[in-house]
Amino acid sequence: MTQSILHGILLALGLILPLGAQNVFVFNQGANHKYFKKTLPVIITAGLCDTFLILIAVLGVSLILNQYPTLQLLIYIIGFIFLLFMAWSLWQEKPSETSEQAPMSAQKQISFAVSVSLLNPHAIIDTVGVIGTSAALYTGFEKIAFTLATISISWLWFIGLAVAGKQMRKIDSSGSLILIVNKVSSIIILIVALLILKNIFDI
Repeated sequence: MTQSILHGILLALGLILPLGAQNVFVFNQGANHKYFKKTLPVIITAGLCDTFLILIAVLGVSLILNQYPTLQLLIYIIGFIFLLFMAWSLWQEKPSETSEQAPMSAQKQISFAVSVSLLNPHAIIDTVGVIGTSAALYTGFEKIAFTLATISISWLWFIGLAVAGKQMRKIDSSGSLILIVNKVSSIIILIVALLILKNIFDI
């Protein structure tokens, strides 16, 4: 069982460490909100979305996506549109000290976190494809241990990202660095959207 837990931890870290739209968004919200509790909507939503993807991967539901190319195309198109809108919103977002404009609301955090988690084909392929394949190596309690390990790392990572964003906010009292982070976040998410657009034409 120890092997399955270590496998789950290392695999989850390998998938979640690269700088992607989901990580950028969670960090960004930590930096833009004055109080940590204001980032709980994005943390919880991202964590629940990853938990959902990991569970369907372990249960083998991912095979459905491979059998229905039209469904894949629909997810790609919706994901592309959402990411474009998210990039535009992050470009305009300002931390509370630098503007009277309020940071992203809880409802907006939730909708964006869902879109960047569940409508990002790259995240689906990584989580469902890689974790699903690895989970097939185990049965019984070992599979449960593997699944819980990957889910735990996902939640801890999102909490850590939000805390890191919050710490940067303390260092950058003027808010100027956070504004740069917002612009960079927007550009990264735009690049992810363009990669998805390329995949749409390849289908």
